[in-house]
Amino acid sequence: EQYVKTAAAKRTQRGSSNVFSMFEQSQIQEFKEAFSCIDQDRDGIINKSDLKETYAQLGKLNVKDEELEEMLKEGKGPINFTVFLTLFGEKLNGTDPEDTILQAFKLFDPHGTGLVNKDEFRRLLLTQADKFTEDEVEQAFSVAPIDVAGNIDYKSLCYIITHGDEKEES
Repeated sequence: EQYVKTAAAKRTQRGSSNVFSMFEQSQIQEFKEAFSCIDQDRDGIINKSDLKETYAQLGKLNVKDEELEEMLKEGKGPINFTVFLTLFGEKLNGTDPEDTILQAFKLFDPHGTGLVNKDEFRRLLLTQADKFTEDEVEQAFSVAPIDVAGNIDYKSLCYIITHGDEKEES
């Protein structure tokens, strides 16, 4: 009888939609870092001024209040870390990794050119959230398709990240 109760309790526990069980521990840590980058005032809640400031840091200064309010509405209340993770869980559930990476790069490409500036991207990698070392940046850039103007073709880079680099296989 004790076994039956324990099994039922475990099933109930598993059945509850615990958003933290949707992700690996390392992914949760990455989301935590992203959350803390956006939560500019460090109060544990993402609000309109946090979003506005985050966009400003990415060089997008003229974001309309309506756009920001639409984003915040998705949380159906204050956006703390659990809500943030739930929103990402809903958005990422069933998407392929390449599309997820592309969406992340699009934040750095407000004009939709398919390119990000290598120097600006280097600065962000070295200074934001889970800061890269100079060696890690060089390693990342060694496989990145960079044109003569110093722009990274991030669509090609996403393909390399998710499918491997053809050059390495030959």
